[in-house]
Amino acid sequence: MVVWLSGILDLAFGELPTRLHPVGWLGKWLGRCERACYRDSRRAGALALALVLAPVLAVAGLAESLALALGDPWRAIVFALLLKPSFALRGLFQAVAAVERAFDRGLDSARARLSEIVSRDTKRLDAGAVRMAAISSLAENLSDSVVAPLFYFALFGLPGAWIYRAVNTADAMWGYTDLGGVAGTGDPRGRRYRHFGWAAARLDDLLNSIPSRLTAILIFPGAWALAGEARKTRSPNAGWPMAAMALVLGVRLEKRGYYVLNPGGRVPEARDVCRALFRAGAAAFGAGLLLGLLAGLGGGR
Repeated sequence: MVVWLSGILDLAFGELPTRLHPVGWLGKWLGRCERACYRDSRRAGALALALVLAPVLAVAGLAESLALALGDPWRAIVFALLLKPSFALRGLFQAVAAVERAFDRGLDSARARLSEIVSRDTKRLDAGAVRMAAISSLAENLSDSVVAPLFYFALFGLPGAWIYRAVNTADAMWGYTDLGGVAGTGDPRGRRYRHFGWAAARLDDLLNSIPSRLTAILIFPGAWALAGEARKTRSPNAGWPMAAMALVLGVRLEKRGYYVLNPGGRVPEARDVCRALFRAGAAAFGAGLLLGLLAGLGGGR
């Protein structure tokens, strides 16, 4: 009930303004913890991450306790309101669709839109590469931004969803290493966070291991065909939903110098972005049904 109600809220209203969004507050708290703890070491990064997660766990646990004390239907409504900011389906779909719409104003507009949702340099990408990046981002973020927080809510309630969101946000800010992220582009963050971001990156990898594979199965049930393609990416998890999307659409997804998924596939066209959005929507619906039922078994959720 709570998962489905929060999904309806997301589709109806989208995201809160940044100044009011808990993920925005998380980002500010991460910045403060970084300034207080930064050293070029794994130990300092682990300490900073612990300082981030401790208050998140305390606040989420308190919020859940207060929500559980309410009677129906207020309990479900409050749970849904507290869960909603931990995931973003409508925002993800709008961002990817905006890349395709920007082609109406020219390739440079599409590149500019794409640069808002990916870390790679978009200035020299052709139309096919822009669409590859948009579809890849859609698939990867379907796991990170939708399925994973709902998965951890279903298992552990609000503390699970919000601890996951905090770790994923920390990984986005600190988890740049020589193994991936923007470090491969020469971005100085790769050097700054190579050690400091280690704990956030490894914990994010661990937490995403099941949701990424679940997302892949929801996109493309023929999961037996995914393992070989998924291993082509440097990330232990991102390759799963991206490979699933590449195979189910019959397209090639490539990040030059990093990976080529389904190399025998077509270069994506405009219709493939629409098909990818449809597939992602169907996968999100399936995740809502499955994880909504699992959450209901938790009692009170």
